[in-house]
Amino acid sequence: MAKAKYTKGKDGYFKTRVWDGTYDDVGRKKYVTIRSKKSSKDLENKVNEHNQKIKNREYVVCNDTSFCEYAEQWEVVYKASRAGNTRAGYQNVIKKHFACLQNVKLSDITRLHYQTILNNAAGHPATQQKIELTFKQVIKSAIADQLIAPNVLDIVFRNNEKITYKPKEKRVLTENEKRAMLSADLSDSDRIFVFILYGCGLRRGEALALTKNCIDLKKRTLTVTQSVAFEKETPYIKNPKSYNGFRTVPIPDLIFPAVEKYIKFLQQDKLFHMKDGRWVTKSSYRKMWARIIRKMQAETDEPIIGLTAHVFRHNYCTNLCYQIPTISIKHIASLLGDTEKMVIKVYNHMILEKEDVGGALNSALNF
Repeated sequence: MAKAKYTKGKDGYFKTRVWDGTYDDVGRKKYVTIRSKKSSKDLENKVNEHNQKIKNREYVVCNDTSFCEYAEQWEVVYKASRAGNTRAGYQNVIKKHFACLQNVKLSDITRLHYQTILNNAAGHPATQQKIELTFKQVIKSAIADQLIAPNVLDIVFRNNEKITYKPKEKRVLTENEKRAMLSADLSDSDRIFVFILYGCGLRRGEALALTKNCIDLKKRTLTVTQSVAFEKETPYIKNPKSYNGFRTVPIPDLIFPAVEKYIKFLQQDKLFHMKDGRWVTKSSYRKMWARIIRKMQAETDEPIIGLTAHVFRHNYCTNLCYQIPTISIKHIASLLGDTEKMVIKVYNHMILEKEDVGGALNSALNF
C-alpha cells in the first residue's frame, strides 16, 4: 500500500505550504497554506489544482489597485515608446472617459462598468472605438500581470453590441491640386517636401526626418530609416511606425531633377530644418503647410479643402493599386512601409475594380 504523501496534524487537518506565484520585495517566493479535512489524497488534489492554476497564470494576486490607477500605470509603462499623438489618445481616454471608475477596484471590474463608459460617449462612435480598444488592452495587461483572472476579458465583453463606425472616406488629389502643386510659386524646401510626399508616398514624419544620406542620386532612390514626431511642440527622432517602415523607394522621373538639384546645393545635412538647423517644430510645420496650401490655392479657382500630407500618401497608394497586376500588392506594401493586409483592407475596393473574373475564367479554362 502506497504511503500517504501528507500526514494529519493535531488539529485534524492535512496541510502544506505552496508557492502562490508571487514574490516579496526582495525577490523571495511567497507561500500560502492549503488544507484538507478529508484525506492526504484530497490535499494532494488541491495542491495539484493550485499548481496548475499557477502554471496557467490563473492565480490572481490580491491587490487593492483601482482600475484607473492601473490604467495610468499601464499607459506610462507599456505605451512609453508610442508616438506623441498615439500616447495622447490613450491618455485622453484614461483621464477623461475612465474617470467615472476612479473608485472601482481593478479586481471588481465588470461589463456594467465598461458599458457605463460607452454610454457616456453615446453618439460618438469613433470615441467609443478608442474606449473599446484601450479598455481591452488594459484588461489583457492586467491578466498578464496576474491581477485579474483570464476569464474577466470574456465576461466584460460578452454579448456587447458591436460599435459601428465608418471613418470618412479618404480622398486622392484632384487634377487641379496636381497642377497647382507643379505650378505653385513654392520655395525650394517647400517644393521638395511636397514632391517627396507626392512621388514617394512617405508619411509626414518620415519626410521631415530625411537627411542627405537618405538620398542616393546614382540609384535614384530614397531610404527611410527614421521619423520626426512631436512632444507637444518639440520635435524628436524615432523609428518609423513599424519594422516595415524601414525601406528604400525609387524617386520617380517627374520629381528627380528637382530633388537632385536641391540635394547638390543643400548646405547642411537635414533636408527640412529651421533657420538654426534644428528639426522642424510642430508650429513651424503648421506654418509651412499653410504656406504651401496658400501658394497652391493661388494657382486654381477651385477651393482646396482638407488637403493634408496624408492625402498625398493616399493618392500615391491609390495610383499604385490601379497599376495591379503590373505591380504586386506585396510590392505596393513594401513601398508604403506597411503590410499587405493593410493594403488589402484599405484599398480592396479598387483591387476588385481591376479584376476581370469572366476573362480570367476564359483564359484559365479555354483550350
